[in-house]
Amino acid sequence: MPSIWDEMLSDFKDTSHLARVSVRLILAVILGGIVGYERLREHKAAGLRTHMLVSLGSCLFTLVSLEAGMQLTDLSRVIQGIATGIGFLGAGTILKLSEQHKIEGLTSAATIWMTAAVGVAVGTGWVWPSLVAVALAWTILSAMHNLERRLRPKEQNNQRGQTNTQ
Repeated sequence: MPSIWDEMLSDFKDTSHLARVSVRLILAVILGGIVGYERLREHKAAGLRTHMLVSLGSCLFTLVSLEAGMQLTDLSRVIQGIATGIGFLGAGTILKLSEQHKIEGLTSAATIWMTAAVGVAVGTGWVWPSLVAVALAWTILSAMHNLERRLRPKEQNNQRGQTNTQ
């Protein structure tokens, strides 16, 4: 009768397999954290931990599917499920303030969606596109934020009370 440890660790065929899976999960957390850190700096509710968990969860769903032997062609259903679930989560970050006629949280919802895509990409082993995507996201969030602030009319900056509603 196999021990519980043998049963729990039976999926690990060798140490290189264990390392590959672990590195992908850790990388997903790090990349999600990079995007989440920018949101944290902007004092957004969906910050560091949210983005790290979204990326990790997306990576894990993808890895489990691949490790269970799912064909790449069938993986599209998993990705569709992740996108749908993340769309629901992102929708929860969007707030419509009726009296002020403002909608807030669109950028946070977009970063949650992008972070999920990064997790899926890392889970499938597409590390370099994930790194490029996070670098581009960071550039968009940081550099473009400063550019928008400069391009926005001064009256609009004053109305916003020096806060970013995205």
